[in-house]
Amino acid sequence: MDRFNKRLKNVLVKNGVLTTEQADEMGGGTTESDQSLADQVIEQAILTEDQLTGLIAMEMKLPPVDLERVTPEEWALETMSRETAQSYGVVPVSRIGNVLTIATANPFDLFRLDDLALVTGCVLRPMVSSTRKIGDATRNAYAMSKEKVENLFEDVDDVSYAVEDIAIEEDDFVEDDGTGDSPVVKLVNLVVFQAIREKVSDIHIEPSETKTRVRYRKDGVLYETISSPKRMHNAIVSRIKIMAGLDIAEKRRPQDGKFRLKIEGRKIDFRVSVLPVLNGEKVVMRILDASNLALRLDDLGFEEKTLSDFRQALASPYGMVLVTGPTGSGKSTTLYSALTEMANVRDNTITVEDPVEYQLDGIYQVAVNPKSGLTFAAALRSILRQDPDIIMVGEIRDHETIEIAIRAALTGHLMLSTLHTNDAASSLPRMVDMGVDPFLVAASTILVSAQRLCRRLCDECKEPIEVSDEKLLGMGFKPEEIGSKPIFKPVGCSRCTDGYRSRFALLETILLNDEIRKIINRAGSATEIKEAAIAHGMITLRRAGIQNMLKGTTSGEEVLNVSVADVH
Repeated sequence: MDRFNKRLKNVLVKNGVLTTEQADEMGGGTTESDQSLADQVIEQAILTEDQLTGLIAMEMKLPPVDLERVTPEEWALETMSRETAQSYGVVPVSRIGNVLTIATANPFDLFRLDDLALVTGCVLRPMVSSTRKIGDATRNAYAMSKEKVENLFEDVDDVSYAVEDIAIEEDDFVEDDGTGDSPVVKLVNLVVFQAIREKVSDIHIEPSETKTRVRYRKDGVLYETISSPKRMHNAIVSRIKIMAGLDIAEKRRPQDGKFRLKIEGRKIDFRVSVLPVLNGEKVVMRILDASNLALRLDDLGFEEKTLSDFRQALASPYGMVLVTGPTGSGKSTTLYSALTEMANVRDNTITVEDPVEYQLDGIYQVAVNPKSGLTFAAALRSILRQDPDIIMVGEIRDHETIEIAIRAALTGHLMLSTLHTNDAASSLPRMVDMGVDPFLVAASTILVSAQRLCRRLCDECKEPIEVSDEKLLGMGFKPEEIGSKPIFKPVGCSRCTDGYRSRFALLETILLNDEIRKIINRAGSATEIKEAAIAHGMITLRRAGIQNMLKGTTSGEEVLNVSVADVH
């Protein structure tokens, strides 16, 4: 690495990217713990990853290659093992006869490339890429393909033996596709590894009359991936049950469990739910990967006004802040982000959750356990004796819990929680319906909000679309907004799923004022509250969606799917 940094330093100085003094100050790679010079140049935004690759390629008179757009050929991959590719820091790209095209981040080391030529018995044709892209491409290229999965099932008539002597270890899945003899172990490893690589949130393993179907939920939508013969189903379920510590002999009752795996250096938690259905047992695994969790409110995609309202409420010394919405709308992520932003050594922050999805540093988290009597209400009572400053209750479900939460909010504690309501305005009458005096609701509540997750258009393939003025007005566009900016539609390409990549949050907030409190005190309706909030500048979910359409962030179809029209 030290030799690579010296050569790269000369290239950067020669091309005027860095002065000699700057390059010497960066150093890089002189000790094992040092960050490489290439990483420093990219991290400090001196050059982008692609610009640096291009500069090295130009210096060495070699072609650059974007491995995110190129799929390595199977024949090329057969020239070397995954371990060899990782050891030499290359990925085979293509092969014609005895000529092997490889991608490398270090074309300066000619001796190492000569070594590799001897190992492979091929004439090497190097191209230049970045270390990150080579690492990603190597993991992806050597992952098991669907065709390889089908080969697992050939000549397998009875796989009941496959689960007899399975022992699950944390490192079973570390950067490999499973090397055990059992096709079931290989299949489960594949399903889990592919799900992590594709950043899905849930894995569904579903029995039918003739096969077992595997589906992934990505960006809120389920997609079918692979299918296996029906005869494999019981063995697959048993393997997962063993991993989750469940009873493999019990097939008539629902079971819930969890396990943790170390995959590519990351510890990832899985929540497992097994449900008996008509043709066997249906398994759903929720993936809790903390590396995918956005723990900054700025990263969630909120509009400036709603983010300002939310932060203003979080700055209050006491009172209640509610995030509402259906299951899967990102409420927990928003609350985790809020807690992380507020965390400091001066405050005692405690949460009670069912279950604890992610562990947060410096925050004390309590997991609900109804079997032992630790309900939300019981935990909340105990928390109040722990001298808390900030309390987060995962969900308010009943009168007892909300009564204690409101009492805490009125006695000097900042209380964060969630409710299942359709919009922000409905939350306030809902609390009254749960048996709380309207005066206490008005006095304790600082802010109520409603949230939805909206798919983000892929910037690589989205295209402008013509939409009639009538349709846009019907959606809620203002006349002056029509034609002001292009509206885009999803298309779909190799970098996205059906034209979308990732999701962001839409949020509507009601920061309570005197007028809204008066409406609550006289038991006014949700409609009255919403109209008063809009009059004071509230951005509704539909308006937040429209603003993101105008930014080119999402499509009209997606906004219609996640929000309802505003009725005035």
